[in-house]
This record gives sequence, C-alpha cells and structure tokens, in this order.
Amino acid sequence: MKLSVDIGKTLRSREREFHLRAAFSSSDDLTVIFGASGSGKSLTIQAIAGLVTPERGRITVEDRVLFDQEQGVNLPARHRQVGYLFQDYALFPHLTVRENIAYPMKKAWQWGIPPHFDQKVMEIMEAFEIASLAKNHPHELSGGQKQRVALARAMIKRPSLLLLDEPFSAMDAMLRQRMRLELLEIRKRFAVPLVVITHDPADVEVFGDTLVVFANGRVEEINGRRDPAAAEENRG
Repeated sequence: MKLSVDIGKTLRSREREFHLRAAFSSSDDLTVIFGASGSGKSLTIQAIAGLVTPERGRITVEDRVLFDQEQGVNLPARHRQVGYLFQDYALFPHLTVRENIAYPMKKAWQWGIPPHFDQKVMEIMEAFEIASLAKNHPHELSGGQKQRVALARAMIKRPSLLLLDEPFSAMDAMLRQRMRLELLEIRKRFAVPLVVITHDPADVEVFGDTLVVFANGRVEEINGRRDPAAAEENRG
C-alpha cells in the first residue's frame, strides 16, 4: 500500500490559529502517526477519510487520487474506499449491533436495513465473533465488544485502507494488549493496510512499520520500524 499525503489547512477560533502542514508517505501496511494531543494527527486522518477538506495539497492511495486542490479533485468520503474507526467508536445508541454494522451499506433514503444485506452482515459479525450480540444495543456492550462492532462496521464494505484514531485509549493495560493482537489478526485476515494514530509508545512498537511523528501541526520525523508481530512477542 502506497499512501502519500501533502496537505495544509488552517483552523481559526477566537483564541488561536492552528496551522496543519502534513507531508509524508508510506509504502508499508502498518503506519503509526505519533504525537501529543493537539499536534494535528486526527485532523490529518480525517482529511484522508474525506471528513475534513484541506485548503491545499494532495492525497493519494496507490494510484487513486483522493484529493488534489490544484486539479479540483475531492472524492466524497463514501467513494474513497477508506474505513475509519473513531476514538469513541461513534456507535449509534438507538441501533442494535446488527443495525450499526449494516448502516454504511444502506442508502440515505432507506428506512431500516434491506434484507439482502443480511448475509453479508452475518458473515462480518461471525468474522469478528460478535454474532451473538446482534440484537444488543451499545450500552449493553463492554469496551472490547464496542471496538469489535465499530471495526466490523468499518470493514463491512471491505475498504482498501483502515484508519484508527487512538483505538486503545479508553482501555486498561490488559485489554489494550489483547486488542492489539486482535487488530493485527484482523489486518492479516482482511489484508487491509492500517494507519493508527496514537500517543502511546507501546502502539508504536506493535504497529509502526512506518512511524510518522507529529508536533505542532507538522511532521517532525519519519522512521522505518521492525516487524510488528515480533515486537509484540517481545513485549509479551
């Protein structure tokens, strides 16, 4: 997977201005964007996903142009083939697990989930071992279960790239270690490249084939890393 990002954007409020100038590329299937809170990490992957529009620059995945300000290209998020796992998972509280997972597949005008999606939704729930939770609502789930549901929703349309915003920040140390291993297994099973943003050095050790370090809205450093599975075995 070849990801190339070279974008700029300015955010303004009454108190301050924040200038994002993110420029990096990665040819690895595991990329970590590392930095302190407020350094521009989330804004960058939101731009990759199409949730934020840069003021200038270019974003490509393989040979697909997702955004190019000079050429007037700005693919809608639904056409980018990019999955996104929000930090708080962003599950709809009034929908069941099945309905949350199926949500990206339905059209805006459709009421409910069309029956012909049932088989695909069941297959993805079984892959994530959450089929028994199909009728549950988010408030009935543990932290790890919520993450699996959110991952299943992100993967239901088989994206070419999966973006994860601080995926382990709300978990205790034991659950973090287990979910890191599960996420590596999911990457292998679905053959999807990952971009993980974090401020936890332990995530860098596990997921950082390519490490991109952010500070104050800019890329300060880019490093290649060692094999992530070996890193996790060493930690265990």
